[in-house]
Amino acid sequence: MNESAPKVNSYFSLIKFSHTVFALPFALIGFFLALTMSTTRFSWSLLGLVILCMVFARSAAMGFNRYIDRRYDAANPRTAIREIPAGIISTKSALLFVILNCMLFILTTWFINPVCFQLSPVALIIILGYSYTKRFTALCHLILGIGLSLAPIGAFLAVTGKFNIMPLMYSFTVLCWVSGFDMIYALQDEEFDRSQNLRSIPVWLGKKRTLILSAFLHLGSALLVIQAGVYAGFGILYWIGASIFILLLIYQHLIVKPGDLSRINLAFMTLNGIASIIFSVFVISELWLRHLGTPFHGF
Repeated sequence: MNESAPKVNSYFSLIKFSHTVFALPFALIGFFLALTMSTTRFSWSLLGLVILCMVFARSAAMGFNRYIDRRYDAANPRTAIREIPAGIISTKSALLFVILNCMLFILTTWFINPVCFQLSPVALIIILGYSYTKRFTALCHLILGIGLSLAPIGAFLAVTGKFNIMPLMYSFTVLCWVSGFDMIYALQDEEFDRSQNLRSIPVWLGKKRTLILSAFLHLGSALLVIQAGVYAGFGILYWIGASIFILLLIYQHLIVKPGDLSRINLAFMTLNGIASIIFSVFVISELWLRHLGTPFHGF
């Protein structure tokens, strides 16, 4: 038992399981938003299936990224300690891990509804395909954003089986938000990526203009959050959560400068994770208070 524990921990480290806090809170927003906009009553089993879909999809995507990039990770001093180049997890084991998670993701969608099941291969193509994009386009950050933006609309579809403009607003919020902070994170590897002929916004535009573009994307994310709140007529709890989310977006741009990248990890992981969780808590609380008399009250 003691010998297997480090192996399990290694897989959690391989996929950076803690980074699930980026998209999962927005999936929960999509889920509870759908309950307030449909006659579907709350179901623990459905919520569990949605969370499992998020976990399996993200595990497949991150595992595949590590598998595809293993040669580059081994050559980059910053990433050489990752599980595959370090020999902690074999290449074959990593690939099997990816395949298993893809199968579990598709199987889980089958238990949700036909729409999610039919769209599951499309979702996998997008989130797995991202791993190749850095080889041919600097817009790879936007592809990552698209992958994570599937969370709120996917959760909404799990409940209703239909598309709606509200979860799409949050999907575009995630697209701008994730693309923006991924550009900031990629600043660390600008020189390495250039030496390997890899594409990224920092390689294309340089540090200063990358931070400017990232700021514009985060401005777009903030405006979408505001637009969604106005469109839905949300109350004070929503606006408290939205304000905190926007302030944390602003703060990360204040602590990362072209000449000082020492606080990138704080901006990337800590601030964005906190922003996502806090925003979702306030949005779901707002939905709860506004719809105590609806099927959502079946919780």
